[in-house]
Amino acid sequence: MTRLTLTAEARAEGVAAKGWLRAHKWWLLRRLTQITALGVFMAGPLAGLWLVRGNFASSEVLGVLPLSDPLVALQSLAAGTVPASIALLGALLIILFYVVVGGRAYCGWICPVNVVTDTAQWLREKLGITRDRKLDRRTRLWVLAGALLASLLSGTIAWEFVNPVSLLQRGLIFGLGAGWTVIAAVFLLDLLITRRGWCGHLCPVGAFYGLIGKASLVRVAAARREDCTNCGACFQICTEPHVITPALKGKGTTLILHEDCLNCGGCIDSCPVDVFEMSVRRGSASGQL
Repeated sequence: MTRLTLTAEARAEGVAAKGWLRAHKWWLLRRLTQITALGVFMAGPLAGLWLVRGNFASSEVLGVLPLSDPLVALQSLAAGTVPASIALLGALLIILFYVVVGGRAYCGWICPVNVVTDTAQWLREKLGITRDRKLDRRTRLWVLAGALLASLLSGTIAWEFVNPVSLLQRGLIFGLGAGWTVIAAVFLLDLLITRRGWCGHLCPVGAFYGLIGKASLVRVAAARREDCTNCGACFQICTEPHVITPALKGKGTTLILHEDCLNCGGCIDSCPVDVFEMSVRRGSASGQL
């Protein structure tokens, strides 16, 4: 039986046990958050409603709250330019936020490219594409190091020239352009070459947020792991299934503590016996949210 068939069955088990809405609760919340985040950025240039000015790299909310991508600030420092104090404050606010909610929550809850890669995965299933060329997950750390080195050598914020997030936002606002070739490449990589190739193996932004959110407070927990029926639904749905085993099958904490976890709630949606829940780190204990 192929992994694609198993993934479809995993979703079906959750729906059969809990109904469609409960089995997609966290997925729906994520999509709403992603659409809202992108929408507030686009509302200004497209409709004149300037709730937020700027982009995902640097913005100002309601003319008061500065927000800056800390990876952009780090590249700026590598390039030999000290960001303005307001940009540093914005980067600090973002870091503090993701230290609380989990760094790679950015990937699952905010990043618009996640919708592109999820669509590629959905289409893989529909077309029955099983090709899955394995890539080393540490590659994204090397890409992150390469982006910083490129900034150091070029004196520019190098990653922003090819960052799919920035290119997608500009493409949606200003129309078709060369940037769409990068988005198409990401989509085709995940569709034809390797499952979850971009987000899971290559994206330096995800690698960076995983590092800063490694000790975050909000975590998914296998709070009722004794009820697990070993159906495998959580492993088939999870974009980073290796993060689940220590919490579900181990003898220590039930919290999923690996930095690769997106805090996406996919395991919560798919589990037919409600083993998982959103929790907070409290020493060795966890509390339900």
